[in-house]
Amino acid sequence: MTFTVDEATKGIRIDKYLAQACEEKDITISRSYLQTLIKEQAVWVNGKVVKANYKVCVKDQVVCTIPQPKKLEIEPEDIPLDILYEDNDIIVINKGKGMVVHPAAGHYSGTIVNALLYHCRDNLSGINGVLRPGIVHRIDMNTTGVIVVCKNDKAHTFIAEQLKVHSITRKYEAIVYNTFSTMEGMVEGPIGRHPIDRKKMCINHKNGKDAITHYRVIENLGKGFAHVECQLETGRTHQIRVHMASISHPLLGDDVYGPAKSKYKLQGQALHARVLGFIHPTTKAYVEFEAPLPDYFVELLEKLK
Repeated sequence: MTFTVDEATKGIRIDKYLAQACEEKDITISRSYLQTLIKEQAVWVNGKVVKANYKVCVKDQVVCTIPQPKKLEIEPEDIPLDILYEDNDIIVINKGKGMVVHPAAGHYSGTIVNALLYHCRDNLSGINGVLRPGIVHRIDMNTTGVIVVCKNDKAHTFIAEQLKVHSITRKYEAIVYNTFSTMEGMVEGPIGRHPIDRKKMCINHKNGKDAITHYRVIENLGKGFAHVECQLETGRTHQIRVHMASISHPLLGDDVYGPAKSKYKLQGQALHARVLGFIHPTTKAYVEFEAPLPDYFVELLEKLK
């Protein structure tokens, strides 16, 4: 693709310029993917490679080479999905415990993506590449609850933008250690990679990204536990797990950020994505979906009351 910079768009970063130029031609490409293309030297200005911080000038000749999509090597699998809603743009799923959202090292089968490829055939967005078709956000393997998957690139871009500006409603329920004296509050702390254990996240003021979690105590339980609702203002990796642990309320079953052992035999943390709400990409109406608490969670609440 070739573009010529005009007076109206001079002085903006090359990635933002390309995003706007593509949109004007009704070409759907995410800004993050454009940034990747810039890093891979697939974007040239006036015959030269530029860096991501380059600001365009009037009459610049911008050439962006988009590689042909790679053939998807992930196999479709006939895995049952708990579908809460589906139309031509999106599919909303209640993810079960222990199921990985998209293929990665050690998990190339049995994922949500494998199941979606079987269920949706070719109707999934391609923005996030061959391993994550349709996936606009995810939840941890041992977290249950609502996720939305996009069937086309326009829907993907529209919902991704809402995630970026933190306008999506995301409410979780969790069981945490230790009861509360204050029934609601907010945890604010930037989250980034742990400086020593790179498999973990932590509150990292030097290299972390801003993160805010609002919590409300649903009930103080017996045996030193509490049932809480957490609403995300941002969506960082392991955000609820890190934030709640930082205020001495780690999630029950979370052996990464909480006690290594628990007398309750659980498969990972007791965390459920209960509510997901956003503006629909076609109707432009606000829609909200809710996944009921899984059986293990309900049974655990009864034991702890």
